[in-house]
Amino acid sequence: MGNIVAIVGRPNVGKSTLFNRLTKSRKAIVNDEAGTTRDRQYGKCEWNGREFSIIDTGGWVVNSDDVFEGEIKRHVLVAIEECDVILFMVDIQNGITDYDQEVAEILRRQTKPVLLASNKADTFDWQYQAAEFYKLGLNEPVMISAINGLGTGDLLDNLLTFFRPETVEDIELELPKFAVVGRPNAGKSSIINALMDEERTIVTDIAGTTRDAIYTRFNKFGHDFYLVDTAGIRKKAKVNEDLEYYSVVRSIRAIENADVCILMLDATRGIESQDLNIFSLIQKNKKGLVVCVNKWDLVENKATNDVKKVEESIRERLAPFVDFPIIFTSAVTKQRVLKLMDTAVKVWENKFRKIPTAKLNEYLLPVIENYPPPALKGKYIKIKYITQLPNTYLPTFIFFANLPQYVKEPYRRFLENKIRAKYEFSGTPIQIFIRQK
Repeated sequence: MGNIVAIVGRPNVGKSTLFNRLTKSRKAIVNDEAGTTRDRQYGKCEWNGREFSIIDTGGWVVNSDDVFEGEIKRHVLVAIEECDVILFMVDIQNGITDYDQEVAEILRRQTKPVLLASNKADTFDWQYQAAEFYKLGLNEPVMISAINGLGTGDLLDNLLTFFRPETVEDIELELPKFAVVGRPNAGKSSIINALMDEERTIVTDIAGTTRDAIYTRFNKFGHDFYLVDTAGIRKKAKVNEDLEYYSVVRSIRAIENADVCILMLDATRGIESQDLNIFSLIQKNKKGLVVCVNKWDLVENKATNDVKKVEESIRERLAPFVDFPIIFTSAVTKQRVLKLMDTAVKVWENKFRKIPTAKLNEYLLPVIENYPPPALKGKYIKIKYITQLPNTYLPTFIFFANLPQYVKEPYRRFLENKIRAKYEFSGTPIQIFIRQK
């Protein structure tokens, strides 16, 4: 079960810079102006063999009067509600501000572990200023510089001490787990209800060690699997707005717990940025994917070519990964709801598909012969042998070549497409490694 870390702090203390450093990406836009980060950023980070999700809570409005009362408080509360560890950032060059005091007061009243990071300690001379932050009453401050990386190793070591141990939920591990994810109001609950109410079946709600992903066992029509339900976003009285944030954080948990994710799209609204966010989470976690276009009964004039057009536009938005099934459903009329589950089961089976080595070589070597990898610096790359690794979590293929370092991303994609064209790996990610022969 992955841990979730939320970075909180007032505007312009360097949350995005730290986020970019920890996730080794440049996803969050960094600027000297306070309040640059409007949207929250989600990323994966790995340290000492532990992987965790990290959230940069952006989007504080800085120029309104009761800024603290509304926005900031809400952000901090939502972060506390959903994450496992809170990383509270302060600015060592500015010292303690009223903002910091207010946030600290909220953080002291709750039970989640808080790690205090005093940022912008760009040289060691700043360390004498750190003592001031003891006033906040939140453990010892860790001095870091998000810009040049000073102290971030210590920070991560400290973070790991707060994580819950890797637990395994007490559910039958052999059964596939399908998560229904998507924006609020895309019809996740309705689909789950439509499935569950066909006939009253034995439904076990095994709430595992996680507080939120509820496993519901679906056992009929020859299927037996768990639905990981994220639909029940509990609306708290104190957090009355931030549904978008909730739904994505919930999705992070559900996606990490699932084998196949069913991404619900609203047929009446098309793909929006939040859908793309959730899609990229599914990809980052290397999970199987079924896209479900719900509320199809509300779409006017469904000529035959409409389905094709909609499918094409969805694949276009989610490219380069286009090999996944798309099902058009309506939870109200229960149209194709069972087909959705059949498809999810199929995608799950695809993850375990094994291609015999002889067949693989027989099919792929001639293809590679005809379209070899482009020569680099006058050197020709020869791929001699292909095999699929046994017992992997994802279908993993190894291509043995004389100069593996010269095989670039486009050619890997070409190989992947060739494998997908011949064998049924729809909806599941494939890993391709080029190794020295």
